[in-house]
Amino acid sequence: MTEGALKKIPLDALHRELGARFGGFAGFDMPIQYPAGLKAEHLATRASAGLFDVSHMGQLRITPMDQQVQTLHRELEAALPIDFEAWPIGLQKYSVLLNDQGGIEDDLMLVNQGDHVQTIVNAGNREADHALLRQRCPGLRFDWIDASLIALQGPAAESVLAAMDPQAADMRFMQARTLMLDGAACFTTRSGYTGEDGYEISIPNADAPRIVRKLLADTRVQPVGLAARDTLRLEAGLPLHGNDILPSTTPIEAGLGFAIPKSRRTGGAKAGGFPGAATILQQLAQGPQRRLVGLGSDSNMPIRAHARIADAQGIEVGEVTSGTVSPSLGKPIMMAYVDAAALAPGNGLHCAQLFALVRDKRPQVSVLPLPFVEKRYKR
Repeated sequence: MTEGALKKIPLDALHRELGARFGGFAGFDMPIQYPAGLKAEHLATRASAGLFDVSHMGQLRITPMDQQVQTLHRELEAALPIDFEAWPIGLQKYSVLLNDQGGIEDDLMLVNQGDHVQTIVNAGNREADHALLRQRCPGLRFDWIDASLIALQGPAAESVLAAMDPQAADMRFMQARTLMLDGAACFTTRSGYTGEDGYEISIPNADAPRIVRKLLADTRVQPVGLAARDTLRLEAGLPLHGNDILPSTTPIEAGLGFAIPKSRRTGGAKAGGFPGAATILQQLAQGPQRRLVGLGSDSNMPIRAHARIADAQGIEVGEVTSGTVSPSLGKPIMMAYVDAAALAPGNGLHCAQLFALVRDKRPQVSVLPLPFVEKRYKR
């Protein structure tokens, strides 16, 4: 896609003023990093607070056409492996949009708002998700929300945001609330994709430049681009759609079984009844043939996505899906799909020697528990 064809995000001018280096991502011209550089931005988020613009993500409001909440619940429960029964109003949940084979078309964040659901979908899938959800839920209306989306992440995020609205401090992980930020009503969730405590804030476009400038005026906050967001989420063991999860991978293979409520599993009150349920329930019962695992290496060689993983005999048993040199740990870390037969029974953290195939090199890798860096959500 040529640069001229890329869509601009609402705060494009502000990011250019801050010296951001831009690049194309999912059809949008996005700030990739700032003059401080990836490592500095990454470590600043871990130590204090980073501000990310994720306005390329799709924000949707889902309402029942007949105004009946039962319609909202019935149609979304048929389209997704969710259950409204034990889902409090004002709580955000992670879910997956599955195909008929149980593969992940996208992963979503959904907030139960009582008479409607608000959701965030990945940038590269926004139109496809919209079309698939409309097809599966003919009794529901899906409206795009035209607003900027900002993530404020890191141990100082709470005190920074609470200085603008004290209610921010009362929120817990995955709770949603409308905060008043410098006079603007901003729908906010205590969540993010870095493993750090923080918030995702939907800001009316007209108010976004003023509010973001005010947040950045706090010396504890540094602008951070998508490059450091990627290294942060990898350290936190969070899969990225398009890399670690795909329409050909299931949530059970990807270690996302928590997204399937007990009530939708075999023996549950609402067992099955969602796309791909037969595959998902079978894998829950019997285990998948491959698993997404964390890998680490003591080599100083970066090991990137698509590197093959082999056992001591040279037999290929997996493939890296995400890889970087961890800014926090100072060594290569990866997520990779590895054949279950090559992993030990149980937790799979002890197995025969594994090696990455990187050009003519074979750096040894070890299976490590995820996350690589401890998550610090405020629960």
